Amino acid sequence: MSLFKARDWWSTTLGEKEEFDQGCLCVADVDNSGQDKIIVGSYMGYLRIFHPHPVKPGDDMQAEDLLLEVQLQEPILQVEVGKFVSGTEGLHLAVLHCRKLCVYAVSGTQGNVEHGNQYQIKLMYEHNLQRTACNMTYGPFGGVKGRDLICIQSMDGMLMLFEQESYAFGRFLPGFLLPGPLTYSSRTDSFITVSSCRQVESYKYQVLVFATDAEARQETVQQKRSSGKRLAVDWVLNIGEQALDICIVHFNQAVSSVFVLGERNLFCLKDNGQLRFMKKLDYSPSCFLPYCSVKEGTINTLVGNHSNVLNIYQDVTLKWAAQLPHVPVSVKVANIQNLKGVIVTLSENGHLQCSYLGTDPSFFQAPRIESKEVNYEEFNAEMKELQKIIREAMKTQDILPQSEKRRDLIVIAEVSPDLDAESKAIDSEVKAEVVPSVTVKVTVQSRVTAQKPNLSVCIQDPLAVTCDQFIFNDLEPDSSETVVLSVFLKGNFPPSELEGNCVVSCSTPTGIPKVAQCKFKLPLRLICFPAQPSKSANHKITIDTNKPPISFLTIFPDFADPSEDDQANVLGFQFLTGSKITLLASKTSQRYRIQSDQLEDLWLITKELTLRLEEHFKKQNCKDFACTFSGSIPLQEYFELIDRHFELRLNAEKFRELLSERAVQFRAIERRLLTRFKDKTPAPLQHLDTLLEGTFREVIALADAAEENQANMFQAFTKLKSATHLVIMLISLWQKLNADQIAIMEAAFLPLAEDTQELFHCPGCGNVDSIYQLINLLKLTAEWIISCHHHRVGKKLWILPFLPY
Repeated sequence: MSLFKARDWWSTTLGEKEEFDQGCLCVADVDNSGQDKIIVGSYMGYLRIFHPHPVKPGDDMQAEDLLLEVQLQEPILQVEVGKFVSGTEGLHLAVLHCRKLCVYAVSGTQGNVEHGNQYQIKLMYEHNLQRTACNMTYGPFGGVKGRDLICIQSMDGMLMLFEQESYAFGRFLPGFLLPGPLTYSSRTDSFITVSSCRQVESYKYQVLVFATDAEARQETVQQKRSSGKRLAVDWVLNIGEQALDICIVHFNQAVSSVFVLGERNLFCLKDNGQLRFMKKLDYSPSCFLPYCSVKEGTINTLVGNHSNVLNIYQDVTLKWAAQLPHVPVSVKVANIQNLKGVIVTLSENGHLQCSYLGTDPSFFQAPRIESKEVNYEEFNAEMKELQKIIREAMKTQDILPQSEKRRDLIVIAEVSPDLDAESKAIDSEVKAEVVPSVTVKVTVQSRVTAQKPNLSVCIQDPLAVTCDQFIFNDLEPDSSETVVLSVFLKGNFPPSELEGNCVVSCSTPTGIPKVAQCKFKLPLRLICFPAQPSKSANHKITIDTNKPPISFLTIFPDFADPSEDDQANVLGFQFLTGSKITLLASKTSQRYRIQSDQLEDLWLITKELTLRLEEHFKKQNCKDFACTFSGSIPLQEYFELIDRHFELRLNAEKFRELLSERAVQFRAIERRLLTRFKDKTPAPLQHLDTLLEGTFREVIALADAAEENQANMFQAFTKLKSATHLVIMLISLWQKLNADQIAIMEAAFLPLAEDTQELFHCPGCGNVDSIYQLINLLKLTAEWIISCHHHRVGKKLWILPFLPY
């Protein structure tokens, strides 16, 4: 702890429950008025500009200190000020969002009354990013004069360079894994970053210009060699730890240096990557800033840490330490109100402070202890009374507060114990004789007035419901609504989960939104039925227990036939899609074996077995029951499912590219035909109609193949998800993981409910509608052009009002 505090000159707290980080603070003359302003952006999308005035200690900031506050549509990752607009050398504000870069002009209007000036921002231009951004840097790349260029680093390692209003090029960093801090050195015209290999890397701007374009990354190796040079690093220095930030300093009294703040060390490098000096830190740093050189050959640096202390170093010598009221995530030095060297700090929860280094010591004086005799009997009586109060409080304490005992909005889902006597399955692709369905009764209860409640029933494919959306009339207080729906298997492959989710949303008359949800479990009989056990199978897993085996007649009464004694230890299941699973219980040991020809088919039966065993022993008041797994994890079969799914993803990308090429060819032929038709002098078509028809057939064939690949890819996705569930379950039984550890594994390895390009898996999902539209559109266009060829009247051509170009 420091002896001295940083003297508070001005401070404020930004918003409520907002989050800030390293790039959210900037100090510059953003309105070109000659005075520094403080620009702050938050992850909630708020952009604020301050011009502080001194206040007395303990007083709140003045209203006129906040020049501008505007909420943008997206989170703000970083704010910078520079010469970003062509045709002027005035300073402009660059705001980096996750998928967008915006450049604004900040201007003020002189106020006519005592309320002060009015400030506004004007969007000069914006760039929509194709990749998710991480951070950015700017400078006169290539030695340009009078303007600044911007370089954005994406989350997948691409450097996107923008020459003000236009996009220049993009380059991928070699060997990239995770993004690190990025800065630009105008002295060497190079970009400096810290890679995941924990080494500082420098890339020349000219090397980036002539390197292989990032858009050509998908080309073959031979094409890459002929289209550009490989991106080569200028110099590399291994620092052995991850970096928090990088700064380039150019001071008159000191040589140009590269400062790198690591997790435990502060490094100072020369322009060529050689180490000048390093300082080992005995604390965890949070931010830093090399700010001046007061002695020739030395550089002063501010370093904030997680102990709320701001340290000032001259090279490696500690010169001062000041206590801060918060942990700074960003620190700047500003000249405000003719006061030079104001230290501006920002915390992650929005505490913005302008301070300076003072000499008022902060002493803690321990209160004086009164010396008197200790009455132990009185202390024991008081201790027993307090313990009694604590015990009574623990008996009556609820998990939820009293106000949450009765929720205003409740949704309850009840699954019928029996299958529907008459199946409600609609448009099922299952090739079984009868596709069963089960009834789910959903009740929505409200204690308050609920306006237009909306009920959504979510079931993962290939399961489906007869109706998944319900909109009710307004509910009066203490009233309820009930709906009945049926769930059935629609796709011709087993699902990965037998669960559903009900979500109801509404709003009160005062505009307060209310949301409630509940989950329900579907019966195993919905997707499979009893079958003859199979003696041989390709895949087998064995579950060990610490209790004697239970008869299947007891734990599977809905599948086992009591009249057949052999089903006590052997039971067969068959999915509606045709695959069979056999369940065996050992007569001599405490083991159960599940076997099937497909690895993914083992998941649902294994899960059902463990759940029913736990439920059975719970009814017997047996608390020490446990399942374990001591066999080998079927990783080879699991990897085959991953390879199959990845292969289908690659096929989907190939089909997309081929469809794009044939569509371009189709439109080119259309334009040639239309030119011929408009010609006053009729000319032969030179087999253009034949070429159009052939291209049309190719587009139809590619669209059909892409649609088939899409269906196969979703089926492979479901199989992979079931196999992932199974592998996680086996690992949890093997290592005896608790519920929290299992949840961490599921969050890390399990894909989300939908297989989409933006998430983890297949690109191109959801393009089936687009394929159908493309087929119909090309078909109509081809028929129209051919009909025009046969129905030309004189020299006139009847042109339809719509032609897709």
